Amino acid sequence: MIKVSSSTVRVKPETKRRLAALARNTRRSESLVIEEALEQYLEVNEWQLKGIEEAVNEADAPDAVFVDHEEVLARLETKLAR
Repeated sequence: MIKVSSSTVRVKPETKRRLAALARNTRRSESLVIEEALEQYLEVNEWQLKGIEEAVNEADAPDAVFVDHEEVLARLETKLAR
């Protein structure tokens, strides 16, 4: 059996109404809807933070290469003109 734990959250009445409606319309419990929403939120934010951390590490590397914004625009314009 999967171990579970509980958390208490406070939400606006409108959010609670929407949650109840979604759970009812999808024939799922409010807990399941909340867990799925939270999992999706965590996945997106963890992915984003990992990407930011990787980019900062890459920029902090001794061999990091930086390209001037104007040079990037010029390269894009050249590619688009082809």
